[in-house]
Amino acid sequence: MATASPLDRVADFPAIPDGWAYLDTAATAQKPQAVIDAITRAYDTSYATVHRGVYQRSADMTVAYEKAREAAARFIGAGSANEIVFTRGATEGINLVAQCWAATQLKAGDRIMLSMLEHHSNIVPWQMVAERLGVAIDVLPLTADHRIDLDAMERMLTPAHKLVSLGHVSNVLGSVLDGRRAADLAHGVGAKILLDGCQAVPRIAVDVKALDCDFYVFSGHKLYGPTGIGVLWARPELLDAMPPYQGGGSMIDRVSFEKTTYAPPPGRFEAGTPHIVGALGLHAAIDYVSAIGLDAIHAHEAALVAQAREGLSAINSVRLLGPEDSAGIVSFAVEGVHPHDIGTILDESRVAIRAGHHCAQPLMEALGLPATARASFGVYNGPDDVAALVDGVRRVTRIFG
Repeated sequence: MATASPLDRVADFPAIPDGWAYLDTAATAQKPQAVIDAITRAYDTSYATVHRGVYQRSADMTVAYEKAREAAARFIGAGSANEIVFTRGATEGINLVAQCWAATQLKAGDRIMLSMLEHHSNIVPWQMVAERLGVAIDVLPLTADHRIDLDAMERMLTPAHKLVSLGHVSNVLGSVLDGRRAADLAHGVGAKILLDGCQAVPRIAVDVKALDCDFYVFSGHKLYGPTGIGVLWARPELLDAMPPYQGGGSMIDRVSFEKTTYAPPPGRFEAGTPHIVGALGLHAAIDYVSAIGLDAIHAHEAALVAQAREGLSAINSVRLLGPEDSAGIVSFAVEGVHPHDIGTILDESRVAIRAGHHCAQPLMEALGLPATARASFGVYNGPDDVAALVDGVRRVTRIFG
């Protein structure tokens, strides 16, 4: 039986049975009972559409939906709930900015700056825009300890750069970006900056005003919330100037066959019936994480990372990746063993990790690896889970001798 987390949160997660070490939180977090209950209540006793009905239940659901937007705004330090656009996830948020801001603001000869460690979701949308407009993409290298090299960013930036888009916390390496310095550098040449916060918001306190970024995205399901819901935050003046992402119901002011006018943000970017219950589940997840405290979560995960790195580093054939102070994520390779085999053998020991390229193939190429094994932690993990991981990797090395 696994020892309870120091945060004493294991019992909150009904999908985690005794003795199962779930170490794949960076892919998707398990859901606490509070989130499950919020979703169940929404479907079971209070479900109705939003923004349309004149009957009481619809009005009540609309209030609940908009309170979720207010909660998301508070959670990341936004100035107003109207700066929050609900999306299907961070991927859609990045695509929205690519199509509604970059595709309308950039021109041939402009440049976009990314980094070597980005998730495919923070590469491909920019490539699509760049190919269409004749925009160039520059890629920041990593430091020796696998962080985005901001000194290189300072050297590489030019007035031709109009957008910088970087991961706040790497989904593979757990390295934390100095977001404020990156924003200052970008703004120094007149560029806008987007931060991908998928791995940051479950682990560290985020304040978009303190970061001074222009766009920020995250997904609900990595924050202990449901899938299919996410958040795009943007400066209000940028949202005001952006055209709609999709056409349909809810995003309009008035429709005629002669001309359609659009609703102000955020409604302009939320065409169709939204993921109502997803938003309520996200609100419950935000409340859950906020009640624990992100400082406590970060300290807890830092202790687990330190334990994992110490244990794995004692195994001669293990290569650890990422910085010592990675945020909740430890990626590694075992000499002579494919990560898929590592994952399979660990699964036999009831340890669930991720094995593969983690939607970061350019990073794998830079690391000289086809794939890595990745353990990622959450509030439900404790020291026994890390011990099971290390014991399992020792078993891997014995099997492959």
